[in-house]
Amino acid sequence: MLLPTDDTGHPLAERFRHFIRQQPFPCVGAKSALSRGQLKVLVARDIASGQDDDRIYPALLAFICRYRARRDQFQSFAVVFEDAHPLSEEAFESALWQRMQSLSDRDSGIGHAQDPRVSANPDDTHFSMSLGGEGFFIVGLHPGASRKARRFDSPVLVFNLHDQFERLREEGRYERLRDSIVERDVAWAGSANPMLAQHGERSAARQFSGRAVPDDWVCPYRRRKDAPEWDAQQVAADLRSGAFLAGQMEG
Repeated sequence: MLLPTDDTGHPLAERFRHFIRQQPFPCVGAKSALSRGQLKVLVARDIASGQDDDRIYPALLAFICRYRARRDQFQSFAVVFEDAHPLSEEAFESALWQRMQSLSDRDSGIGHAQDPRVSANPDDTHFSMSLGGEGFFIVGLHPGASRKARRFDSPVLVFNLHDQFERLREEGRYERLRDSIVERDVAWAGSANPMLAQHGERSAARQFSGRAVPDDWVCPYRRRKDAPEWDAQQVAADLRSGAFLAGQMEG
C-alpha cells in the first residue's frame, strides 16, 4: 500500500468542488462538508481498474483516523477518477462494486473487523460498507447517470460515515436534513428519486450507484470473512513501488 498523497490542488478535484458549490446541487450535507473544509478528495485513474486501490485504501484509513480524532459533523471522503470514458449505468454500477469488493478484501485481509453497528449482508436493511471498522454509505456519480444530482464529468465515489447519520438521528436532525435534500433534488431534477427509501425499509446498497435497480436486483458484493495469508511477494512489490515513503504522505 502507498501512503496517501495530497490532491487538493488537482484540477479535477477543483472541478468536483465547483460542482458541489453550484446553487442547485441538492445535497446540503456535501455543501456543508465543503464549506467547512472537511471534504477530502483523492484523484485516481480508472474506476474500472484496481490500479489505484492501494492508494485509495490507505487514504481512506487516514480519513477515518482524522474523523476519530475530531468527530466534527459533515466530513466526507471522495475519490474522483480521471478516466471519463462513457459508462452505462449498469457498467458504472459493476465498476463501483468491483472497487468496493477490492477495498473490502484489503480491509479484511489486514484484520479489520466489520463495524458491529452495521450489517455485512448487502440484502439487510441495516447494511453499510465497512472499512477500517467504520460503516459507510457510498454515493456514486458519473457522466451517464440518469439523475442530475449523480451526473458529473468523471466517475466519483463519495464515502459518507454511518456514524454521522446516527449522530444526526440522535440529535433529531436527520429527518429535517433528508427532507431538505429531497426537496432540493425534486426542484432541480423535476421528480423525486425513486430509489430513496426511509431508513430500515430497504438495503442502502440499492442506492449506491444511483441506478434505479429492479426489485429482483442482487448485489454482487460479499464481505470476506477469513483474512488471506500474508503475501510476501506483494509486500516486496509495494516496497519497490515506493510504499511507506514519508515523502508521499499528504500535507
